[in-house]
Amino acid sequence: MEGSGADVVVVGGGVAGLSVARELARRGTRTTLVERARLGAEASWAAAGMLAPQVEADARDDFFNFACSSRDAYPAFADALREETGVDIELDCTGTLRLAFTEDDEREHARRFEWQRGAGLLVEQLDAAETRALEPALSARVRGALRFPREWQVENRRLCDALARACRLAGVRVLEETEARSLNVRGGRFVSVETSRGTFGAGAVVVACGAWSSLLTIETDAAPPSPLAPVLDANVEHSPRIEPVRGQILCYAMRENEPLVRHVVYGAGGYVVPRRDGRLLAGTTTERAGFDKSVTEEGRRAIRLCAEGIAPASADLKITGEWAGLRPRAEDDLPVLGASAGIENLFYATGHYRNGILLAPLTGALVAEMVMSGATPAPLAPFSPARFIAARRAESEGSCFTPKLHRKNF
Repeated sequence: MEGSGADVVVVGGGVAGLSVARELARRGTRTTLVERARLGAEASWAAAGMLAPQVEADARDDFFNFACSSRDAYPAFADALREETGVDIELDCTGTLRLAFTEDDEREHARRFEWQRGAGLLVEQLDAAETRALEPALSARVRGALRFPREWQVENRRLCDALARACRLAGVRVLEETEARSLNVRGGRFVSVETSRGTFGAGAVVVACGAWSSLLTIETDAAPPSPLAPVLDANVEHSPRIEPVRGQILCYAMRENEPLVRHVVYGAGGYVVPRRDGRLLAGTTTERAGFDKSVTEEGRRAIRLCAEGIAPASADLKITGEWAGLRPRAEDDLPVLGASAGIENLFYATGHYRNGILLAPLTGALVAEMVMSGATPAPLAPFSPARFIAARRAESEGSCFTPKLHRKNF
């Protein structure tokens, strides 16, 4: 058996898989990372890098607490990566604005301001003049804003580069251009991963392949291979279904030494994100288009209108790039983090949907802790794969299961 003897195989080299592999290696675990293409080249590369749980939250819940904890871990995370690799991931702590354009927006802002302030969170309520004093290029239609001083951003491509370097420096065996095809299970325990380069045995596996998670199959000694979607195995009814959701982004070139905005700005159905190198990212769309990563004319038009609604002068900027990524969405809109309830030594770090960059520090640390200890850290309990059992049973009994969506798409 090729590659046998690793303690853990991590399947997927996006920001989640890289974070988990790095943490495992730092703790002395012999780790192999298998990536179907290039490290960090899919959703992690296509992201906008925002670290902003407060701006979209309707209330405090388990996901919100988890997301805020991961955001708050970023300063130490960035420092550690720079010390390990010399790479600055460009953590920008200027803050984030959420704009109000209508009376309804203002009422919603008032509600959000009250509950977040009451929860002890940092949030400021600005009127129109205060908002434009911070960002003069914003639309004259702006009636006010919420400012979130702790809602930050990071250069996600530099983050992926830093994590990839950190993994290699920590001794992770990295196999790019290597497709994981199936998980081999014997006696109810994971034993190896079948890949395009052969079979790799390990003591445990972490499925962290994002939108591709449900394309893996499983081979057991009790049943023939079957797709992870819709059900991982006939006897494992809890398994997550992960679907790709396309998000398109446009990239503008701002004038030299003259940023259009300094804050990350949400409003008019999307956002704009200024970068240190003079780029301005604008997005995004939310589309169920399968594994199609095309940039469409409809998507371009929607994003341009959004950017111009936020800052009309963006219409005069040159568009220098465009791309799309496939976000991994679980059926209840929440990440899937934890141990399989049906197969020993099988763990998940997937389903991060629109929050993979935000959740990277905590995902890496806590999933690695779980793999090594066998115990579920308390913050991961709400995101266990076992939560899908009720949904599977409802389906098998012929009832209609409609997952609750916990977060809005801004």
